[in-house]
Amino acid sequence: MKTIVSVLYGWVGILIVMFLASIILTLLLRFTSLGESTLEIATLFIGFIALFTGGFISGLKAKHKGILVGAITGLLFTFIVFCYRFLGLHLSITVIELVNHAAYLLLAIIGAIIGVNLSSSEE
Repeated sequence: MKTIVSVLYGWVGILIVMFLASIILTLLLRFTSLGESTLEIATLFIGFIALFTGGFISGLKAKHKGILVGAITGLLFTFIVFCYRFLGLHLSITVIELVNHAAYLLLAIIGAIIGVNLSSSEE
């Protein structure tokens, strides 16, 4: 049960980072000369930061099993994104997206491992 709660906390962290980043990117698009094509790499890095943060929060909350908690957090993100793209947008999965989501998964695991190690040192 503690694992599920910690994954949910990590998901809240991911959603908050993504929400704040979308507001910032929207303002940049509106008030600067940036185009949509220049923001592709920025959104990729924001995704990296969001998954690392979500894994970190999950690891802090779980206080054990960092690899498992990070993997569940990252896989749940990947599953939801793929379901949205496939069922909602009728788009297939490309190799580049698989590589990106493998990096997302790895960063969520690394974040959770760091979060577990930082939480156990505080006790």
